[in-house]
Amino acid sequence: MKNTEKITLINDALATLRAQKPLVVNITNYVVMNNTANALLAIGASPIMAHSRQEMAEMMSFCGALVINIGTLDSQWVPRMIYAVEQANLNDKVVVLDPVGCGASKLRTETSRQIAHLAKHLIIRANASEVIALAGAQAQSKGVDAMDSSDMALDAAHSLVKEYHCNVVISGETDYIVNSNEVISLHNGHAMMPHITGMGCSLSALTGAFAAIGEKTGLAAAAILGIAGELAAKNSLGPGSLQVNLLDTLYQLDESAIIEHLRLNV
Repeated sequence: MKNTEKITLINDALATLRAQKPLVVNITNYVVMNNTANALLAIGASPIMAHSRQEMAEMMSFCGALVINIGTLDSQWVPRMIYAVEQANLNDKVVVLDPVGCGASKLRTETSRQIAHLAKHLIIRANASEVIALAGAQAQSKGVDAMDSSDMALDAAHSLVKEYHCNVVISGETDYIVNSNEVISLHNGHAMMPHITGMGCSLSALTGAFAAIGEKTGLAAAAILGIAGELAAKNSLGPGSLQVNLLDTLYQLDESAIIEHLRLNV
């Protein structure tokens, strides 16, 4: 079912983002800093990779949103992340949490839950295994890779929505947008996308960009990245060319492409 209301929401959000060019503060892992910054630039947002406690209060006073990605976590990063969330709360900014590898280690799981409990305005963007682990259930993961299908994480996502008063984006072969009012499934994307490092991290960054302009469900970001990946794959020989073509497609994506290619169910 193509939902006209949702298509309008996505297209309006994209137009607003490109007009406003929101600043998104990213405390993200070393592996994907370049990927996520380029994805934000391609869609029309303004990224900044800020990790210093000394500037975080100032950053949170004028940025649009905070994205926290725990992919390369250590004892120095955790207090910086906590402080950043506290400053985001003081300034009523949305926090997007990407709990990379939650469930793979005690440190990752406990840190993810600490951030989720602390954040006042929270969106969780994670793969199925991370969502299940964050909710306290037994997940199947291999490092940071999900071994569970996204539909297996729906109960856990509902639990997180209730516990943290947040919205949840589950990424996978089917993406799910879960909030207190509805569940939306998205059926875009391409099988090559998981073969590019940081694809989920890019989705988290885009979720932050859209949250900064008021689209706080995660729908627009997930739909747009899925469509862009699907279109980019048509001209890609493998993951290397897909990575480049995806940025070009994000940059060029327009309303007609979204209307034509979006596959969505509510």
